[in-house]
Amino acid sequence: MPTDTLTLEFEADRVPSRATAGNWLFLIALCAVVGVALLRFAPLMDAYELIILPASAVLLAWLGLRWRALQALAGASGTLALSAIALYRGDLAHGGSSFLLKFFLASQSAIMWMGVGFLAATALYAIGWLRRGENALVLASRVNWMACTAGFTALLVRWHESYLMGPGIGHIPVSNLYEVFILFSLLTALLYLHMEQASGSRQLGALVMLVVSAAVGFLFWYGADAGVHEVQPLIPALKSYWMKLHVPANFIGYGAFSLAAMLGAAWLLAGHSFFASRLPSRAWLDELSYRAIALGFVFFTIATILGALWAAEAWGGYWSWDPKETWALVVWLNYAAWLHMRLVKQWRGGVLAWWSLAGFVITLFAFLGVNMFLSGLHSYGSL
Repeated sequence: MPTDTLTLEFEADRVPSRATAGNWLFLIALCAVVGVALLRFAPLMDAYELIILPASAVLLAWLGLRWRALQALAGASGTLALSAIALYRGDLAHGGSSFLLKFFLASQSAIMWMGVGFLAATALYAIGWLRRGENALVLASRVNWMACTAGFTALLVRWHESYLMGPGIGHIPVSNLYEVFILFSLLTALLYLHMEQASGSRQLGALVMLVVSAAVGFLFWYGADAGVHEVQPLIPALKSYWMKLHVPANFIGYGAFSLAAMLGAAWLLAGHSFFASRLPSRAWLDELSYRAIALGFVFFTIATILGALWAAEAWGGYWSWDPKETWALVVWLNYAAWLHMRLVKQWRGGVLAWWSLAGFVITLFAFLGVNMFLSGLHSYGSL
């Protein structure tokens, strides 16, 4: 369990002065994938997409060198996705005849395994936390990584499947509520795993993964509705390169805010003797909550700016006070105020912990409640 001294850098994963063979293999494979994608699909890309693809590869390379576990995740997900693409052989009909596609590698199968994995990881974290059993916690972490691998495989395969459905249908799978719930689950779990490896503590998995399991539960319930899980053609407003940037940035923000809320809950629970012996120190939780909100705020700010640029292109104005835009502003102002009180007024402790939980409620309404109860230009994401 961590002490009050905050050591949050990766000891084993710092960039070495001499690149290891694994690093070189990762970089070569990444360059090969980008090269093949450009050779095969460049005629279908616009000028912005030709910039986004290499830029995304550079970002992934930088992250992979900083966090070695990401290399394994990218390699495993990419290999499984390429295997699925090979099994499809350019025809969705093969999905029903191939055993591996039908039960493991088709996007819907992989989504199911992702969900089962996250639910199992949550249960294992809870068992390990209650019994203080390190073996259960280690197993939970491994199952969590496998679930992330299945989820990213699902998104990559779903992307390919959309192109197999017919001309003009193919698109990045972040276009509706079903797909973004997959993305939210993955990013929140991945942010937690980053924190877990950086801190060396698995004691918070039982709390943080509750959010992911709740998202999976909603995903399964929502996906049970006829046709919701199927890939749909994009409406005109979504046929934009901005979607590839705005949506992922937005959900990194949502994931970080969710993580901060669970850290706030842990801070509050740590005041009781039963929980205090099973949780990191309050000083550590306070610092981690700040870092999570700072990360989320940066990406949410980027997403808001990108969203305004997208709105100007799609609807002719940067801001229209649409309900989704208005609530995004409320979220941004809430966390701006939180950071101001933390950094300028030097607030610490219970007030900020409760505030992070309240912020999560506001964020949840902006993410989901607006789609359920309000209408507007973003109504394509409604329930």
